Amino acid sequence: MTLVSLLNRMPGDVAIGIIWGIMALGVYLTFRILNFADLTVDGSFATGGAVAVVLITSGVPYPVAMAAAFAAGLVAGLCTGLLHTLLGIPDILSGILMQLALYSVNIFLLGGANKSIGVGKYNLCVSMLAVSISIVMEIIIAAVIIGVMYWYFGTEQGSAIRATGNNPAMSRAQGINIGLMKVIALALSNGMVALAGSLMAQLNGFTDVGMGRGAIVIGLAAVIIGEVACHTLFRKRTNFMLRLVFVIIGGVIYYMVMGFISWLRVPTDGLKLFTALIVAAFLAVPYLKGKASSSFRKAGRRGADDL
Repeated sequence: MTLVSLLNRMPGDVAIGIIWGIMALGVYLTFRILNFADLTVDGSFATGGAVAVVLITSGVPYPVAMAAAFAAGLVAGLCTGLLHTLLGIPDILSGILMQLALYSVNIFLLGGANKSIGVGKYNLCVSMLAVSISIVMEIIIAAVIIGVMYWYFGTEQGSAIRATGNNPAMSRAQGINIGLMKVIALALSNGMVALAGSLMAQLNGFTDVGMGRGAIVIGLAAVIIGEVACHTLFRKRTNFMLRLVFVIIGGVIYYMVMGFISWLRVPTDGLKLFTALIVAAFLAVPYLKGKASSSFRKAGRRGADDL
């Protein structure tokens, strides 16, 4: 446990953190924009990895494999949306049902619980054998996704999705098909999550059916950490583009913190506990800051009244 070992592992932690940040963009779409608690991501993340690994080991070029992983995520999100909109199943339950279904789908795709790519045998987009190049590739992919999201949510359909998440009743009154908007948003969200899963599988050199376990918590952690950091640095000057960028930064910060905890040789059984504590701490920051500022305003008004 030396400082050198911590510094040596930091590039790898950054590479993993950017991938979690890309996954968190999908979570941000449903959690913040659509206001939908989607638990499908735990399954679709692993599905993206499974599809990518199976195709790459079959000789398919990694760009095609990643596109197929994105498409598989779209289908998973589409199914969740249809369960919710057509069958009237609550958002959380529809996500849980799809997550359970994807577990069996992933086992079927992999032909077992896990599958290795074989690092060095195939041409991959990212790999731990070339961490620096992988980080550059991930940044490019993240920048493209952020650019497309920024453009898309400025279009008529993107604005309709934002309106649906903000006020469904008013959106319906304005003639927006809120069911369709939810299905589209869930499909796009899980497509991004599956794309991140395909990157993670390539970076690790393998995938397994449990790869996405806890992904929703990590995604929420990245979103919350990014929001707190963005608001702290820019306050009222924040905009949609900055928020998306800081979701990626939140993923990096989260995984670097987890890397530091691992460097301290904390038992792996306690990592989930630390994850919960980190998320709870960052969730509490905006509330406590708002409460403190409210208390100061009340104290100021009382002081003015006394005068």
